[in-house]
Amino acid sequence: MNAITLHRFGHIFCRHRFPLIPKIVEATIFILYNSFVPSSARIGKRTVLAYKGIGVVIHKDSVIGNDCIIGPQVTIGGKSGDRRPPVIGNNVYIASGAKIIGDIHIGDNCVIGVNAVVNKSFPANTVLAGIPAKQIGDNSDGSKGYIKII
Repeated sequence: MNAITLHRFGHIFCRHRFPLIPKIVEATIFILYNSFVPSSARIGKRTVLAYKGIGVVIHKDSVIGNDCIIGPQVTIGGKSGDRRPPVIGNNVYIASGAKIIGDIHIGDNCVIGVNAVVNKSFPANTVLAGIPAKQIGDNSDGSKGYIKII
């Protein structure tokens, strides 16, 4: 069992407006994995949290696509005063320690490097790194392996 499995269980009850079970699930995730993965967040099919989701923080209204990999210590959150969270596309790899902040959109097949701070939107098939993040490569074949650096 990991944080994403517990999240999926809590999300079912959240969708059907049973408030107590999602709160218990969120507390369990926090205690076991030191993470905040709210039941209200929409996380796609086959998306995984690496290392069982240790230290991951996800905004309660975030939308994360299918087939994503989210590393440990990742934050996907809003900006102060702006209630709109990030929207992450399908097949996105988010490396350890990355921060994705604000009302932004990350396109499909993107790769976000270790400790990158993403504070603006990027199109599909880009490789991002740095503080603040900028495009450093192309991932047009959609793989998470070999990446063309520009």
